[in-house]
Amino acid sequence: MLPQCSLLLLLCVARLLPASSALPFEQKGFWDFAMDSMDSGGLMAMMRDEEEGSAVEEVLPPDVHMCPFGCQCRLRVVQCSDLGLTEVPKNIPSDTKFLDLQNNRITELTENDFKGLTHLYGLSLRNNLISKVHPRTFVPLKNMQKLYFSKNLLTTVPKNLPASLVEIRIHENRIKKVAAGAFAGLAKMNCIEMGANPLQNSGFEPGAFKGLKLNYLRISEAKLTGVPKDLPESLNELHLDHNEIQAIELEDLSRYKNLYRLGLGFNHIRNIENGSLSYLPMLRELHLDNNRLSSVPRGLPDMKYLQVVYLHSNNINQVGVNDFCPRGFGMKRTFYNGISLFANPINYWEVQPAAFRCVSNRLAIQFGNYKK
Repeated sequence: MLPQCSLLLLLCVARLLPASSALPFEQKGFWDFAMDSMDSGGLMAMMRDEEEGSAVEEVLPPDVHMCPFGCQCRLRVVQCSDLGLTEVPKNIPSDTKFLDLQNNRITELTENDFKGLTHLYGLSLRNNLISKVHPRTFVPLKNMQKLYFSKNLLTTVPKNLPASLVEIRIHENRIKKVAAGAFAGLAKMNCIEMGANPLQNSGFEPGAFKGLKLNYLRISEAKLTGVPKDLPESLNELHLDHNEIQAIELEDLSRYKNLYRLGLGFNHIRNIENGSLSYLPMLRELHLDNNRLSSVPRGLPDMKYLQVVYLHSNNINQVGVNDFCPRGFGMKRTFYNGISLFANPINYWEVQPAAFRCVSNRLAIQFGNYKK
């Protein structure tokens, strides 16, 4: 039982409060709002306002961003992929960090397509039909670092790429020429993927890569007949697989002392000039599979850090006792953990076990015919 004074106080408060505020309103969905509006006649008023064109301005707060029709916008990511778009959609929120436009039918990028998107970090245009890019298309993108432009119809590298760019992937286009200064001003660029373009060695003008300090470069599935000249000296990874390279000459690799992975598989290489590999003191992984080598390349024993060598699917018919390992102990800093020799005209039982004295374990050697 409440004291008489407390009961009297509650009765007084109840008289002062309106009945509608006895319990807080809890809206669980749109129809809660609609039913409440119909009770007070508000629904009819809202419909009249909508007919007069004023309802949207009154209902939506001024700072609410609209999401382009058909797209999904969440956490500053705007996803507009697989919509059959023929142009970049309008009204992209200005605070967008990543814009996904892949798998559409966009044919051209205009000057104002990305206007105001100064916070954009990544842009995916993969798998469209883009053949024309306005010279000022990317000028507004002051902070963009990743550009995915593969599987389009580009014939040249887009101009005026943002100075902030770190990674660009433009493979599977129709690029035949990389002009001098094509990547000018991109001091932060770290990775370029430009394979599967009809690029010949003559397609790289002198100075095409000038000023770049790349870590990763891939020019695979092109029409190269030799290692391109004047690539960035800073390279750690160079992939030139699936080309038409026939030989590695002495000066081809002399600039790349920082390389730790070199991919030359699926070419037509018959000869690697003696001394060519001596310019790669830090090399850890060498891909020479699916070529036309008749012997193990010279110079492998002198490579102190080399751990993986792919030589399968060549024409190698013998392995000498000193083809892989140095003569003296302590000369090699790291042991091999992978040597592939299968699909060569050589029998494993004809190779002296001492040839692999600097291999970590016997499972690291792959002949492929050990069961025969």
